[in-house]
Amino acid sequence: MPFPKVSIVFCIKCKWNLRSSWYMQELLQTFGDRLGEVSLIPGPQGQFKVLGQEKEGGEEIVIWDRSIDGGFPDSKYLKQRVKAFLFHDEVSIGKHNERDSKGSSGQSEVLRSNEACGSDCKDCQTD
Repeated sequence: MPFPKVSIVFCIKCKWNLRSSWYMQELLQTFGDRLGEVSLIPGPQGQFKVLGQEKEGGEEIVIWDRSIDGGFPDSKYLKQRVKAFLFHDEVSIGKHNERDSKGSSGQSEVLRSNEACGSDCKDCQTD
């Protein structure tokens, strides 16, 4: 398998399929063939995580976790985190994506969607 790779783990019952595929498209458009793999993985109830792995046998890196980071990232901040964690800030992702990246966690630009599906999501509890 080519590296680095990104895996987007998402809850199907929360209907986060399109959101996840949009993030995948954004990452592929920005990083192109510098990313060896970008995958979508159906995950557990209410989960949305973006995971990265720099090299084969390397440690899995949590790039974004909806439950920890408080929602969904603006694509700009997701790209900044991928750049920082997987490329050690050595690649250019465009001036509009790099603006305000120093010291910013993206918290002010988090898309809140906890009311759509929290840890006790009604959609996730029904089969």
